[in-house]
Amino acid sequence: MKIDYRKFGLKRIDTYIMKKFLGTYFFSLILILSISVVFDLTEKLDNFYDHDAPLKAIVLDYYLNFIPYYMNMFSPLFTFIAVIFFTSKMATNTEIVAILASGVSFKRLMLPYFLSATLIALISFVLGAFIIPPAQVKMLDFENLYIRKFKTENASNLQMEVDKGVIMYIERFEITNNTGYRFSLEKFKGKTLVSRLTAQSITWDSAHSWKMNDYLQRDFRGMRESITKGIMKDTTINVQPKEFFITSKEATQMNVLELRNYLVKQKERGIGNAQAFEDEYYKRYSMPLAAFIMTLIGVSLSSRKVRGGIGLHLGIGLALSAFYILFITMSTTFAVNGVMSAFAAVWLPNVVFTLIGIYLYRTAPK
Repeated sequence: MKIDYRKFGLKRIDTYIMKKFLGTYFFSLILILSISVVFDLTEKLDNFYDHDAPLKAIVLDYYLNFIPYYMNMFSPLFTFIAVIFFTSKMATNTEIVAILASGVSFKRLMLPYFLSATLIALISFVLGAFIIPPAQVKMLDFENLYIRKFKTENASNLQMEVDKGVIMYIERFEITNNTGYRFSLEKFKGKTLVSRLTAQSITWDSAHSWKMNDYLQRDFRGMRESITKGIMKDTTINVQPKEFFITSKEATQMNVLELRNYLVKQKERGIGNAQAFEDEYYKRYSMPLAAFIMTLIGVSLSSRKVRGGIGLHLGIGLALSAFYILFITMSTTFAVNGVMSAFAAVWLPNVVFTLIGIYLYRTAPK
């Protein structure tokens, strides 16, 4: 079925540019990801062989999830390359000059570019927010099993606010038997300690049900204190063992709603070191917008016919893309290390490159 784009107010030149843009974008995706898969397979082939990884798991659990993850990660780079490549070719063939000479303004020329960028941004957002996270669960489980083990089976010095004014502490917790050792649960009313429950060990039963062994409870009422001892006691604590073992790697496994809920919950519990999760949450929104920024810079930069043609534009474009990725990596490191807030670190590269894009747009030939 042929779509009549004129119903949407688009001209033939618009559909021409959109087809060139999206065609070049997806072609570069397929080409570069194919090369990435070959290099990754070469690097990890020994791991697959040493751990007897089945072919079905390699293809379905690893590479089928590897491709969308890296496609979304490098989407701004692919967008930039696509715009630079075919726009430089149009400029070299004097097509841009002919379009502007026909009465089409440079601002109007940007319309099909931004419509294409909108489609890329929507795909990027849906992939990053909802599709890639569950795929990452399979991919990371595969890596933990067949490439390198990064999941730990015990955690130490766990402290969190499990309810308002209720602070839990476990010196050591082992996931193999769901048991924690040297446990304490302190309840505060304002800044006043009203009770303290300690146990030599505590074992998770189900849901939020726990069993304490060799426990001692002290209740404070003003200057008076009552003590209760026992061998075993069932109690309810609003926490589960899996919450003790969440690492920064698992930020990519949560969809955007789960990330938001997790961050709210961690702040309520007074737990720090959530910078990696904040960084991942803000990236879910900032990365799709990079499609517009890279498009603006790419068109403004490559629409001018210069000596050196496509080669010069591609060189400048790749340099700017590399700088953008380096900028994101550095700002992410600052956020994770607590040097700057995750919000500022994630959005700073977009702000800087938006300003560069506006400058290039103003100086582009009209």
